[in-house]
Amino acid sequence: MAAFRDMEELCQGLLSLLSANHAAAQQRRLLGRYGQMMERLLEAQDGAEQQLREILNTEKDVAQSLLDAKEQACQGVAELQQIEAKLQKASEEDTHLKANLIQGSLTACFTQLTRELEDLKEIEADLEKREKEVDEDTTVTIPAAM
Repeated sequence: MAAFRDMEELCQGLLSLLSANHAAAQQRRLLGRYGQMMERLLEAQDGAEQQLREILNTEKDVAQSLLDAKEQACQGVAELQQIEAKLQKASEEDTHLKANLIQGSLTACFTQLTRELEDLKEIEADLEKREKEVDEDTTVTIPAAM
């Protein structure tokens, strides 16, 4: 804003320079003001360029941070998928092992019960044999009368 005011004053000064006799003194004064104005404009331009560089660097940093975050998110998703696959596999193995354990337990129980049944049958057969022997031993034979 100040630069525009200075430009306006410079233009007015140039107009008065053309109309007045003391042109040389006024010309030096206006050239001095013009130099000051140009210095301020260059300083403002340098400041603006510095701010733009800082903004650009900040944008680059933010963009890199976003890319890093996106990469980490992708890696996290991939890792999560691997963990889910491992969990699924472990669950299937667990189910399989439980089924085998139950089947093994049932087989062992069935085998033991079969042995016990065979033992009971042997005991029963032995008891029947002993009963028969006892019955034969206690059978009294009556001699026939002659």
